[in-house]
Amino acid sequence: MINSRQKKERFIRFFFLFAASISILVLSMILLFLFVEGAPIFGKISVTSFIFGREWYPTSSPPDFGILALLAASIAVTVLSAAISIPLGVMTAIYLAEIASARVREIAKPVVELLAALPSVVIGFFGMVVVAPFLQDNFEIATGLNLFNASLMLAFMSVPTICSISEDAIHSVPKDLKEASLALGATHWETIFRVIFPASLSGISTAVILGMSRAIGETMVVLMVAGGAAMVPTSIFNPVRPMPASIAAEMAEAPFRSDHYHALFAIGIVLFLFTMLFNLVADYVAQKHKQVGAATL
Repeated sequence: MINSRQKKERFIRFFFLFAASISILVLSMILLFLFVEGAPIFGKISVTSFIFGREWYPTSSPPDFGILALLAASIAVTVLSAAISIPLGVMTAIYLAEIASARVREIAKPVVELLAALPSVVIGFFGMVVVAPFLQDNFEIATGLNLFNASLMLAFMSVPTICSISEDAIHSVPKDLKEASLALGATHWETIFRVIFPASLSGISTAVILGMSRAIGETMVVLMVAGGAAMVPTSIFNPVRPMPASIAAEMAEAPFRSDHYHALFAIGIVLFLFTMLFNLVADYVAQKHKQVGAATL
């Protein structure tokens, strides 16, 4: 009996190890392919010139492979979408978890989660057909396809993820903490912002990481509504071209194994490092808040 149980546990352990190894192997192969195809461009141009060059004209003669405008556009779109989606998603989660009635919660939560299932091309089409003309008419700008439109659509995509996971994190806070705070004379609002929110901050940080990770690597939305201009933005209403949009728009036109082809893969390397850096910083912040919250409790 004991041997049978040990064999079963050993088999289960091996199965999960095998599944994890497959995931790591696939990721490693993707990264290897990315670096093998992107590294040759650095034999023609230095890393500094590639990252900080202001001109992106890969088909000119001679070509220019500076991605500073593309990198600045990705950072600007990500920061602006985060400024919109994080407060909106977290406040919606707090409302659904602690303020809304049971009937409102039963209706609103499925609707919010349904928004997460919308295809990105549908959101991009909405930005082109509805949001772009609205911005152009009401703000008297040259085009409604710009940085603000792209950030708005990315925020629209991120809010359901942030809201749903944040609400689950808030619900996971022990009821004893809430009841103890109320018993000590704290108001409902004081309990939410001084007890429940700090206790669930680690889970909320995880929600923000997942929501913004989707926004950073999103391709279709920024390709459709960002404007497609490879320029460093000086206003939120400037048309821009983030890195994922450049890869998607130009890969089909780049001759196989040409400098342009390798440069697009090099952009993928920069995008990967940019995303990894964001996730490392966000994970550090989440762990820090988790430790602080545990110490406070």
